Amino acid sequence: MKRTVTFLALLWLTQGPAIASGQEGVTRYVRYEAPDGHVAYGVLEDRTIHELDGNLFDMPAVTEQTYDLSEVHLLAPVKPSKVLAMGPNYASHGGEAAPTGDLPIFLKLPTSIVGPGDDIVRPHDAENLHYEAEMVIVIGQRAENVSTEDALDYVLGVTAGNDVSERGWQGGDLQWVRGKASDTFGPIGPVITRGVDYDDLLLISRLNGEVRQEERTSYLIFGVAEIVSYMSQYITLEPGDLIFTGTPGSTEAMVGGDVIEIELEHVGVLRNTVRQEVR
Repeated sequence: MKRTVTFLALLWLTQGPAIASGQEGVTRYVRYEAPDGHVAYGVLEDRTIHELDGNLFDMPAVTEQTYDLSEVHLLAPVKPSKVLAMGPNYASHGGEAAPTGDLPIFLKLPTSIVGPGDDIVRPHDAENLHYEAEMVIVIGQRAENVSTEDALDYVLGVTAGNDVSERGWQGGDLQWVRGKASDTFGPIGPVITRGVDYDDLLLISRLNGEVRQEERTSYLIFGVAEIVSYMSQYITLEPGDLIFTGTPGSTEAMVGGDVIEIELEHVGVLRNTVRQEVR
């Protein structure tokens, strides 16, 4: 039997569903396949998942159903209608503030999104496939022409992401669709974290266990509020939409069998294995 927490709707109107997650004011959301095969959203408290009745964006009720984290298969924590991304947004990755104030944005496809533990497929004709560690913004409510001052009100939280990029295609094609948005080129997860300082989180990538990138999001050229506000001037953002915020430092090629980990402070480790496509 399911029960509704009476204060949940009020909290959702102001800050989203809230269950203590081991840190005061911090909430972690997951999307998972339960042992019986049904897919649900939940709130993660330490290693216990409290199942939600419905999705994250429609004032879901908290049910009595709980699972240990080891009992479920974590999925990509959200299914977006749109996936937007920032071009160079760290000075260490060749970025600089645009003199006109225009942000360097591009699109990925929803079909590029996969979850923790899923394979990144290296296409049979790929020659220079790179990882890119990124913090990813998850939109919590419809955002259209929002101000920088109000922009954070429209953010549900953040997750870790890997903006997988085929550098040859990225440089040679008319647009970055194939090089940035092919299937499996957008791993995200393992959780969505709300209630932390998004503009000061440690971001790390490890390739086969060795650190390759390490920088704080405080070095973003354009911060979370600026990004959300700017994109909402041109594109209506819907609940569940994703924005990849850019990658720091330098990256290198991945081959079949490589394990790539993206760690974001307060979010956890997103781990994926590269699988070589054979045709």
